[in-house]
Amino acid sequence: MTHDEILAQFGPREAMEYDVVVVGGGPAGLATAIRLKQLAADHGKEVSVVVLEKGSEPGAHILSGAIMDPRALSELLPDWKKLGAPLNQPVTEDALSFLSARSAFRMPNFFLPPCSQNHGNYVVSLGNVTRWLAQQAEGLGVEIVPGFPAAEVLYNENGSVKGVATGNLGVGKDGEPTENFQLGMELHAKYTIFAEGARGHLGKQLIARFKLDEGKDPQSYGLGIKELWEIDPQRHQPGFVMHTAGWPMDNSTYGGSFLYHMEDNKVVLGFITGLDYANPWLSPFEEFQRWKTHPNIRWYLEGDAAAGIKPAKRLGYGARAITAGGLMSLPKTIFPGGALVGCDAGYLNVSRIKGSHAAMKSGMLAAQAAYEAITHGRQHDELTMYPALFEKSWLHEELHKSRNFKTWFKKGLWVATLMNGVEQFLLRGHMPWTLRRDKPDHAMLRPAANCEPISYPKPDGKLTFDRLSSVFISNTNHEENQPAHLTLKDNSVPVQVNLDKYAGPEARYCPAGVYEFVKAEDNTDRLQINAQNCVHCKTCDIKDPTQNIVWVTPEGGGGPNYVNM
Repeated sequence: MTHDEILAQFGPREAMEYDVVVVGGGPAGLATAIRLKQLAADHGKEVSVVVLEKGSEPGAHILSGAIMDPRALSELLPDWKKLGAPLNQPVTEDALSFLSARSAFRMPNFFLPPCSQNHGNYVVSLGNVTRWLAQQAEGLGVEIVPGFPAAEVLYNENGSVKGVATGNLGVGKDGEPTENFQLGMELHAKYTIFAEGARGHLGKQLIARFKLDEGKDPQSYGLGIKELWEIDPQRHQPGFVMHTAGWPMDNSTYGGSFLYHMEDNKVVLGFITGLDYANPWLSPFEEFQRWKTHPNIRWYLEGDAAAGIKPAKRLGYGARAITAGGLMSLPKTIFPGGALVGCDAGYLNVSRIKGSHAAMKSGMLAAQAAYEAITHGRQHDELTMYPALFEKSWLHEELHKSRNFKTWFKKGLWVATLMNGVEQFLLRGHMPWTLRRDKPDHAMLRPAANCEPISYPKPDGKLTFDRLSSVFISNTNHEENQPAHLTLKDNSVPVQVNLDKYAGPEARYCPAGVYEFVKAEDNTDRLQINAQNCVHCKTCDIKDPTQNIVWVTPEGGGGPNYVNM
């Protein structure tokens, strides 16, 4: 049955009314909700706020490095330390190293530009910070509904956003309602704030419908892959953060990595690959695994019996796309009836590899605009106060200084390093000109015949791993009897175009083993989609060269359940 047929048979859906509906329970969405409730309490008003979260709980789907700048948090909740915020490990030392296959050059800290300095910041599990923020929000009266993803945008007759509808439950793989069927619910609001994270499913639709990206650079993305390890205390340096560039990437491919020392002998290792890469043979997952074999990285993970050092243990794995286009790719963030905040819009500062402080600040600004509108009797119009506040904020100033950072890498690693050094270290971000881009990431892929194949070593199961064992420790789970949430516009394209022209890049850019080309009974190729493996990173939706893959929301609560990530 189609969606409309299900509604015709089982509808109408139950509807609930709120002043503000927030889609997404991450830092941006929760900061929006908290600020709304704070403003209402300060003025003796009542504002009803609900947060919809697709994960099984707030924080379950949150993945980030993460080094957190507490600036926005301190504005939102000045007494966060007393309230027990899990910012436990301050950064104690920065390191930036350029790697070759066997050696490394560490840049003297004197030459580190401000964007690479982390004094006053904290190494955190952003998932745990998000869980704590959810507790603060609930304490203020915010209603949080986990396990119910917003699957559809609802519109008023005049075209303004009316709210959202949650997905139906209990629909089988064949599209037919099962005995456990439950119709989704409509949530109507005066304003709906979308905070879904990078490449938000509904945010993408809104940007297209209202042409919010008109006149803007195409958004650019990176795929971040992360592992959590417990290492021997003798190799642990609490608060030490290291970033690397260079190997195993070639000079023309944007990417970098990080190794952060948390508390309790935990370290997080991560690798970011720019999704504007050209060679379809490249595998971001395999590049990450190969990076761990570098002598300067494996030293932290391998044991040394003679020295009494135990081998490290891998505890967690995850992957998530990040927005990297910066200020020049930021769409118009408002439309009749709502707004985009956080990475749904693209506020991440790629030069600092930080987005949580920006996400929270954007949510706070949107909340202020929504509160002013609601208390003056308005609804379903444009929150023009929000972008006006942003342009006057420290966040706009910060993003303006880093507006050229990613674009310099079109000229290669070494030119980018030099020019970003000049711009960020010498000029402190005050470059007199702005660089622009005109191609989206998916258009950068070249035909496989024009590129050099890449041979990756097999995983050893100790330092390097395969995709399936990695997905296992991400605690990913989906209800098996449901329609695949990874959909194809045209079923013939994966074989006839992607496999034929690009050697099937889906099987390599996905970090979770969702896509694989297999032989059918008649010996023809077909694309098999293992949707149950999906960690919701959105890479396929971004990098598919034909834009034939569309990620839609699965049944509520499905996906990863990250622990301490």
